[in-house]
Amino acid sequence: MNHPALPPSGACGQALPHESARAHVTGAAPFIDDLPELAGTLHAAPILSPLAHGRLLGLDTAAALALPGVIGLVLAADIPGHPLLPTSAQDEPLLAQDELLYAGQVIGLAVATDRETARRAARLVQLRTEALPALLSARAAHAASHYVAPPVHLARGDVTTALAQAPHRLTGSLESGAQEHFYLEGQVAYALPQEQGQWLVHASTQHPGEVQHAVASALGLCNHDVQVVCRRMGGGFGGKETQASQVAIWAALAAHKFARPVKLRLDRDDDFLITGKRHAFSFDWEAGFDDQGRLLALELTELADCGFSADLSVPICDRAVFHSDNAYFLEHVAIHSWRCRTHKQSSTAFRGFGGPQGMLVIETIMGEIARRLGQDPLEVRRINLYGTQERHVTHYGMPLEDNILAPLIDNLVQSARYRERRAAIMQWNAANPVIKRGLALTPVKFGISFTATQLNQAGALVHVYTDGSVLLNHGGTEMGQGLHTKVAQIVAQALGLPLASVRVSASDTARVPNASATAASTGTDLNGRAAQLAAIQVRERLARFVAEQDGCSAAEVRFEQAQVVSPKVSRAWKEVVAAAYSARIQLWSDGYYRTPKIHYDPRTLTGRPFYYFAYGAACTEVAIDLLTGESRVLAVDILHDVGRSINPALDIGQIEGGFIQGMGWLTSEELVWDAQGRLLTHGPSSYKIPSAGDLPAEFRIELWPEANREDNVYGSKAVGEPPFMLAISVWEALRDAVAQARGDGQPVRLDAPATPERLLRALGGLD
Repeated sequence: MNHPALPPSGACGQALPHESARAHVTGAAPFIDDLPELAGTLHAAPILSPLAHGRLLGLDTAAALALPGVIGLVLAADIPGHPLLPTSAQDEPLLAQDELLYAGQVIGLAVATDRETARRAARLVQLRTEALPALLSARAAHAASHYVAPPVHLARGDVTTALAQAPHRLTGSLESGAQEHFYLEGQVAYALPQEQGQWLVHASTQHPGEVQHAVASALGLCNHDVQVVCRRMGGGFGGKETQASQVAIWAALAAHKFARPVKLRLDRDDDFLITGKRHAFSFDWEAGFDDQGRLLALELTELADCGFSADLSVPICDRAVFHSDNAYFLEHVAIHSWRCRTHKQSSTAFRGFGGPQGMLVIETIMGEIARRLGQDPLEVRRINLYGTQERHVTHYGMPLEDNILAPLIDNLVQSARYRERRAAIMQWNAANPVIKRGLALTPVKFGISFTATQLNQAGALVHVYTDGSVLLNHGGTEMGQGLHTKVAQIVAQALGLPLASVRVSASDTARVPNASATAASTGTDLNGRAAQLAAIQVRERLARFVAEQDGCSAAEVRFEQAQVVSPKVSRAWKEVVAAAYSARIQLWSDGYYRTPKIHYDPRTLTGRPFYYFAYGAACTEVAIDLLTGESRVLAVDILHDVGRSINPALDIGQIEGGFIQGMGWLTSEELVWDAQGRLLTHGPSSYKIPSAGDLPAEFRIELWPEANREDNVYGSKAVGEPPFMLAISVWEALRDAVAQARGDGQPVRLDAPATPERLLRALGGLD
């Protein structure tokens, strides 16, 4: 579709500050733990299971209850409503009862007049338990046929015959580790009893509607009895999509039992121990290819560590299957996806939602093919790229109608000086015996839409007040990514106003009902379009009102620079609004949007699950110390496709943050469980996210200049998740450095994250 050019003075397309930026840096932006507490507020703390798997035989609560300030305990018997989280799987108890399913599972709550007393009381509860055998890896669960959901097998062509006939064949395995969300604001909820059995819950959540439903289910109420509000989160990354519900439920259960407001803010260590992570995956693959490196056949087995319950594992594993092609045409392919139940925290949504894992394995395979043939890995990637008129249909049956992979990669090859740098790196490595460098350029093709088709809908409200100011409310949530800013820009653009004229109010289930989670990178696509449609309805009413006065058509009335301009006269926006109110013209409207074109069969994983794709590529240079295994990212060049940017500053910020978070997943962020299933890395002293010192000295980002070819809001594209997978270039650059250091042309056996220990093993320096 051809998108009309934006007026240069419009709000969209401008690099404007985040709507709460000043409040953030001055400390004036309140988060849930900053809200004033009502008189009588109590505090809750969780009582945790010490076992990965076992039986709960009893509790000794005397010491906890004797502690001054303790009000009481909340256990499973205190749940007035449904004892399970209201998911389709119905496999997650709100509080543990007879069986303990992971170390860190919440058994109950200690409730006290202050938070520290509640935490001390929780630790004083003595548990009588009996240990049972635990499954602690996807491979162990698969061997025991222990799953959270049935497997999915997706095939195209004849992979058996194609493998048998391929001139070259390779097999391999890969372990991809879990990742902690490490949001700056931990999980927190504040539950307040209201009149006539109603509830107000302040929750740090990406999905207020799901929290509303979950709290209502636990309390045995209707949804309309529960109001959930979230003005902002201090980060989410997927970790507050489903798992904020449990925290809100626990706070509400305590508030219900003691008939007083209750706040529950998890300590960072408890947050690590209780909440889910990115899914760890185990991969086994066999690839057949020709002399040029073109992939002829691929059989791929994906074992996902889903943890103790299903949570979002089914759609996450589905998306991993969808993205196991990344940017490459798979002619003969069979993918086997197993959703393994282990005795660990329930794995959950994390930025990319299975896409990073699927892309990681195919990029690993491309690198290995290149090494087997002695070719430049970029050339192997190029020859396998999707085409535009042929070789352009995905393995799940969706044609690529907006493929810009080849020109985007060509552009980055030139701007990043890939060929010159690759030659220079080979010279460096020949001359330096200790520090070896590597270089990789990898693409990204990421599908945008919820794979659960029914979630691709959104609503918004736009209120224009008589002084001309505008209040916007929509179903999305703000977690620092700038969603409220972008949606406000869209409304300001539609009404011809400066951004300062539009204010965004808190996400609230009492305003926009049944809203989907702010996830799947769809926040602006869905809520922005819904808000735009609401604003357009107000604008059209005002245009008709002005047209009647000026004897022209409504189409001739323009809204720009806070003026309403007809062929006859230009009036101030405020003047028109005041006059319209006096004439009894409706000055507010709702907007509703549902994503078009998408459909797919979840049983066969075929169809069009995505509205469009976001594309990008990154060229990364790294260095490895062969003596210690330490590595450093030296330089990064990114060319990324955000369509026509609504806010380039926010988009570049998302690209920077996504890349660095992906780099952490693949290099330093290692979660370690011991043989008893206890998480050992549960704080910043042992779990290492990237810091400012880990940023590459050279970090260049450019935006692809083309608008979205689909009719998305103002021609933009989603930007939240796709940049995360640009960091796979770091992974491939490290493997390139290892291969150049070894010089034997053999496969590089390296699991993620590529810690110094793993790099030394890959180099042959550790047994």
